[in-house]
Amino acid sequence: MHAQEVTKSSLASIAQGLRTGEIRSADILGHSIACHAKSESRLGAYRTWCGDRAQRQAIAIDQLIATNIDLGPLMGIPVSVKDLYGVPGLPTFAGTDAELSSDWEQAGPLINALQSQLGVVVGKTHTVEFAFGGLGTNPHSGTPVNPWSQIDAPRAPGGSSAGAGVSLAQGTALLALGTDTAGSVRIPAAYTGQCALKITHGRWPLDGIVPLSPSLDTPGLLARSIADLAFAFASLDPHAKAITTACDLSTLRIGIIENTVWEDIEPSIDDNTRKALISIEKAGSKLHPVTLPCTENVLEIFRAGGLAAPELRAFMDSNFPERIARLDPTVMARVQAADGITAADYLQRAANLKHFGQLASVAFNEVDVLVSPTIPITAPLLSDLSNPDTYRRANMLALRNTALVNLFGWCAVTLPTGLDSEGIPTGLQLIAPPMQEERLLAVAQSFERTIGTSLEALGPAPLS
Repeated sequence: MHAQEVTKSSLASIAQGLRTGEIRSADILGHSIACHAKSESRLGAYRTWCGDRAQRQAIAIDQLIATNIDLGPLMGIPVSVKDLYGVPGLPTFAGTDAELSSDWEQAGPLINALQSQLGVVVGKTHTVEFAFGGLGTNPHSGTPVNPWSQIDAPRAPGGSSAGAGVSLAQGTALLALGTDTAGSVRIPAAYTGQCALKITHGRWPLDGIVPLSPSLDTPGLLARSIADLAFAFASLDPHAKAITTACDLSTLRIGIIENTVWEDIEPSIDDNTRKALISIEKAGSKLHPVTLPCTENVLEIFRAGGLAAPELRAFMDSNFPERIARLDPTVMARVQAADGITAADYLQRAANLKHFGQLASVAFNEVDVLVSPTIPITAPLLSDLSNPDTYRRANMLALRNTALVNLFGWCAVTLPTGLDSEGIPTGLQLIAPPMQEERLLAVAQSFERTIGTSLEALGPAPLS
C-alpha cells in the first residue's frame, strides 16, 4: 500500500498491514515528514518536531516486525503529543515562553504505555499556555492555524490542545494525545474535522503531565475517526473491556439536551447538528428531549474561574512564581483573579459541583446517551481575538457545551457533522455516564457509520 493511501485507512487496518508487510512504518513516517515539510510553515502544529528521530525509530520497528516481534497494537504508528506530556529526550514548554526543567521530560503512565508498544512520537504539539483556554491562541510560540481557514483569513484551531487536531488534518500524525479540562480535546477536534474522546476523570493517571486543574484534568485522544479512537483507547487502557463495533441504533434511547447548549448557536451549526440527528432517527433510534438540570449553576461557577483558576494559581505559586508576570495576558487575567477566591469559596465550589453532578446524572435514568452540538460558534478569525472582550466571549462560548461534561463528571466524544457557513467543520457531542467509555465508543461508531467518518463527510482540509 502506498504511504499516502494510509491516510484513508483505519488504524486497525494499518496495524494489520504493518504485520503482513503490506505497509512499512518507515514509509508512513516518510509521508508524515513530507506532510510536515509541505504545510507546517503555514499551519504551525508543532512546538517541537522530531521527524528524523521518528524515522530512525520506524526503520528499527520494521526490522523488529520482520522478525515477528510484536510489542503492541500501536507499534509503528506516528503519534503527536501535546506539549504538556513528558516525553524522554524532548523538551516540555507547556505553552510557556521558556523550557521547563528536565523533570518535566519524565514519562508518565500514558506515554510509557505508548512507547512500550513502540508507538512513534513525531513531535510535541502547541498548546495554550498551561492549557488555560479553549481557542488555541498562544502569543509566546505562535498559534496554529486552522487547516480549514482561507489562506488570507486564518482562524483559531481550538484549544487547548491546539496543535493536536491540526497535526491529524495535515497528515503528520495518525493519532494525537491531548488533555481535556473543559473541552480541550473535543474543541480542536471539532474545529479541524477530527474525532476526540474525553475520558472520565480519574480513569487514567495524570502523572507526567503538566497540570492545569487536577480536579478536572483528563488525558484525551484525538483521531481521524471514532473507530480509530476505539482502537487507540483499547490499546492504551489497561482495564478496557471489549468494544463492540456494531450497536443496534433501534435499541438506543438518545437524549437531546434542549436547554443551554443551543443558545447563541450559529444557524449553520444548528442545521448540521439537526440533520445528523435526523439521520440517526431514520436509522431507528428513539430521540428524547431532555432538560438537563443545573446547567446554569455549574456554568456560573465555571465563568467565575471554577476550580481551574485557583488550582493553576496554587501550582504556579509553588513551582513557577517567577513566570506569573510573563504569562499570556488572557491566562494571566484568570490566574490573578484567583487571588480573590478564598479557601472557603474553593471548597464550596467543589462541593456544589459534586452536588450538581449528582442531580444532573438522573438524566441517564431515561436515556442511554446525551447529545449536543459540540461547539455553538464557528472558529473565530485570529485577527479578531486580539480584542480582549471578543476573546473572552468567544472563549466562553466555545467551551460552554464541552465544559458541562467535565463539570458534571462524565465522558464524551465528538465527531464531525459537516461544514458551517464559513467552511469550518462542525461537531456532534455524545455524552455518557462516568466510566462508560466502552459503551460510548460503541454507540459513537454506530453514529459514525450512519452520518459518515470525517474523511467521508469532509474530505481533506484545504490548507493541509
